[in-house]
Amino acid sequence: MAKTKFPEGFLWGGALAANQVEGAYLEGGKGLTTVDLLPTGEKRFELMLGKVDSLRPVEGFFYPSHEAIDFYHTYKEDIALFAEMGFKALRVSVSWARIFPNGNDEQPNEEGLQFYDDLFDELLKYGIEPVVTIAHFDVPVHLVEQYGSWRSRELVKFFEKYATTLFERYKEKVKYWMTFNEINMLLHLPFVGAGLVFKQGEDQNQIKYQAAHHQLVASSLAVKACHEIIPDAKIGCMLAAGSTYPYTCNPEDIYSAMEKDRESFFFIDVQSRGEYPGYAKRFFRDHNLNIQMEPEDEELLKNHTVDYIGFSYYASRVTSTDPEVLKQMTGGNVFGSVENPYLEKSEWGWTIDPKGFRITANQLYDRYQKPLFVVENGLGAVDEVTPEGEVIDDYRIDYLAKHVAEMAEAIEDGVEILGYTSWGPIDIVSASTGEMKKRYGYIYVDKDNEGNGTLKRLRKKSFHWYKQVIQSNGANLENEGGK
Repeated sequence: MAKTKFPEGFLWGGALAANQVEGAYLEGGKGLTTVDLLPTGEKRFELMLGKVDSLRPVEGFFYPSHEAIDFYHTYKEDIALFAEMGFKALRVSVSWARIFPNGNDEQPNEEGLQFYDDLFDELLKYGIEPVVTIAHFDVPVHLVEQYGSWRSRELVKFFEKYATTLFERYKEKVKYWMTFNEINMLLHLPFVGAGLVFKQGEDQNQIKYQAAHHQLVASSLAVKACHEIIPDAKIGCMLAAGSTYPYTCNPEDIYSAMEKDRESFFFIDVQSRGEYPGYAKRFFRDHNLNIQMEPEDEELLKNHTVDYIGFSYYASRVTSTDPEVLKQMTGGNVFGSVENPYLEKSEWGWTIDPKGFRITANQLYDRYQKPLFVVENGLGAVDEVTPEGEVIDDYRIDYLAKHVAEMAEAIEDGVEILGYTSWGPIDIVSASTGEMKKRYGYIYVDKDNEGNGTLKRLRKKSFHWYKQVIQSNGANLENEGGK
């Protein structure tokens, strides 16, 4: 494999979400949050789509977020392992309901604020830069009950207060922020992305795009507050990215692929360029959607755009306008995709496409001309512990090495990339399936899908590989010892 070059000060690290690692779901004054209502099993996906019967945990179901991997109590030990790998950055999220248990409380919860103070101090002790997502698939349940979550304009001011509280409290400790994790997921998993619950017969598109507008305004207000309170900070947005390929060179397929990409770009177009694109306005007209806006919204969006584009990349997608071809869909990926005959798939049906990573990075940089930050990338796979207590995850090393090599090519292409925080540097609860067996980490956590296990941590082979990658600033991607 060719030697690769990365800029000095490149932020190598990993990425986590509060609801997938912390556990302690009602400890320390924390309120109930939307992810706390997602069990494992068949019911999970129905709820993620917004078909929610109960806004309380239901007896008889297993809720993986309630304990997760107990990072709330083990973060010091886990961060020491990240430091051993040489992390320069750790992306984490703050749980809104830890700071404001109901989402709209008069005063923040001091115990919650102190937890993140301690967490950031622990990172800084090792020279690890905190990269903080303000909202990562996390809405306090009280706001869903009282206001219908992001369908209500009221959430804009609650979010602004929450974000401002974080900036004021952590202005000396955190210099990299992001507003909403994978903001485009609102269209695909509306309960996860925006806490939306639908009633029979409602126009779901109208509700989703109105909620999107509220999140976009809230994001602009957070950018404004961040720039005022922490002038030397950078605040970005975050996209679930992955280019859509046309299945053929039929112009109908080409246009369909462009439309699929625009479905996601819409959010970043507004956050980065500061206005609603013409194609979105046409979509609203064609679908009789009436997005309620306040007089000051356009000016807010225009004047307070993000500093960088954060994005996740796991897979590319394929679309077609041929009904026969559309029968060949792959499972596993939320976005849905026609099977790509040129590519392999993961155990969960996700396309493995390292070249697509370079394509996506170039596409985003060409479009926005702002620095990019790769804040998620990784392979979910079943890992086996050998009798000797080892996890030989060569498949993960192979996946990551090929993606990092393509990221280096993107940088060579002229794409400005701030850093790379691979997803799930320690095994965590899967956001999509709630499983533990879908593992991403360099560190194995002894826990199964039913919640059994000691939670003991174990370094995988990839742990030592990633340490060498960081030490060499991406120059050495070799899998020492081979396969």
